[in-house]
Amino acid sequence: MLSSLKALNMLVMFLLELAVYAAVVLWGFTAGDGWPVEWALGLGAPAVMITAWALFGSPRAKYAVHGGGRVVLEVLWFGTGAAALAASGSQGWAAAFGGVYVVNAALRALWKQ
Repeated sequence: MLSSLKALNMLVMFLLELAVYAAVVLWGFTAGDGWPVEWALGLGAPAVMITAWALFGSPRAKYAVHGGGRVVLEVLWFGTGAAALAASGSQGWAAAFGGVYVVNAALRALWKQ
């Protein structure tokens, strides 16, 4: 049973990672003043996030961070997702996202995932 919960928690982690991209896209397309800026932010911001995660956060990251650096990376990463949701006018979703992340992170720490 515990192994199934651990697997579910890792699935939630993956879905949270994807949700950050969606939140940044939403923010980008709602933040600009006119379609050129909205499109630039809506496509450019997730491209920056994808690059950052590929370099530092993914399991095969070229410059993988561990320990305290990983904690900082995750707080910045998922905090950006919550902030993007809040900035796009979805404060309730931002709070829910942040709450799910905190529970997920606590369980990963408890289970040493």
